[in-house]
Formats: sequence, C-alpha cells, structure tokens
Amino acid sequence: MTAQLDQQAEQDRIASVYRSWHGGAALARYAWHRPDIVVQHAMRLRVLSRLLANTVGTDLGKVRAVDVGCGTGGFLRQLIDWGATPANLTGTELQQDRLDLAQPRSAPGVHWHCGALNALPAASADLVSAQTVLSSILDPELRQQLAADMWRVLKPGGWCLVFDFRYNNPRNPHVRKVTRAELDSYWPGHRQQYQTLLLAPPVGRALAGLPALVSETLAALAPPLRSHFMYMVQKER
Repeated sequence: MTAQLDQQAEQDRIASVYRSWHGGAALARYAWHRPDIVVQHAMRLRVLSRLLANTVGTDLGKVRAVDVGCGTGGFLRQLIDWGATPANLTGTELQQDRLDLAQPRSAPGVHWHCGALNALPAASADLVSAQTVLSSILDPELRQQLAADMWRVLKPGGWCLVFDFRYNNPRNPHVRKVTRAELDSYWPGHRQQYQTLLLAPPVGRALAGLPALVSETLAALAPPLRSHFMYMVQKER
C-alpha cells in the first residue's frame, strides 16, 4: 500500500511539473522556429530515421507502435509521415489536456489513452517508445516499473526506443539523467543500439546565429558535448 501511495505521489509530481511548463514562458526557448531548435530537430530526425530503418524496418505500414508520454502526438505524426497506419498507433499520457491537443492535430484513427501503460494489452506492439519520459521520473522504482510495463506491451521480436538526457541539468531539479547501464539493466534484450546526439542546449543556443554546419560539425567532433541519446533494444523472439 505504501509503495502504491509513493508511486501515485511521484505521478502527481510529474503531472504538476508538466502543467506548470505547459504554456509557460520557459517553453519559448523550445519554439519550433528558433534556429537552434531547427538544427536539433533535423539532427534528431536523421538519427531516428536511421535507427528505425535498421531495426523495425523501412516499411512502417504494418508496425504497431505505442508512444509513452506522447504529449501532443509529434512522434506519432512523424511515423505517419513515414508511412505508418494511424489505426496501428497508440499514444499514452497522464494529462488529458495534452491528448486534447494531440487528437485534432493528428490523423483520424490514432488511439489515445489517458492513464498508466499497464492498461494496455501484453505483447501488442512492435515498437514502444518513451521520449524524455524516464528522465522526468525521479523515483527509481517507478522508472523500473515503467520499463517493465513497456517490455510487457512489446511483442517478441519488437523494439523499445528511448530518447533522453545523458547529463543532469543543474538548473532543473525535476529531471535526472538516464545512463546506458540503467537502460541495459531494464531490458534483457539481445540486440541494442545506442547513439548520442544534439549539442547541449546552452551550447546550441550560443551558436544559433551561426550557420547550421557549425553546430553539426561541433556535434560530430566533440561527443562529450552531446546532451542526449537514442537507445533501441530488441525483445527476444
């Protein structure tokens, strides 16, 4: 009973933090039109497209995907742009207002679920993703539980995808880095792919006025400056 109360408290904390961010002035730093955000988005799509092509394959039409903490549905819309069938996609969120924004912006047929991942059926997805979700969970047990739920929903032969922070942010106590060792401990997959990407935001913002090639070259030549990673692991058949 105590563990359930602790988990509920952590979920309430996460929801409160995201509500305070939603529509707040802090989001202005991540506006879609900012030069540094444009560069980051392009880098992220390049890595994502390559990893997906090398794992779930280049034909996404039959791929059943679940995006955990889907926000306003951006990742699912990207999958649709790349050929995924909307009816094969599910977005889960703890905040109904985020889903209220996601649904009208996305193709008809996408499934939306407000609540915990444990409500979804086992072995029902070829791809389960969590993007900047684990880092928002400070409680180690709750992280472990989410990872277990993702693995349960995943079909044998399917892939988990994680995009998240490599480093702690000293100015943001509401997030905590996710390490490679931590990821490997969650999922006993026999195939993993891990790639770092994106310049740390302060560096990216400082270079925003320069040609995009400057940021891309620095990111390529200085791996320690990359603040994020993408990780994929396959569930054994």
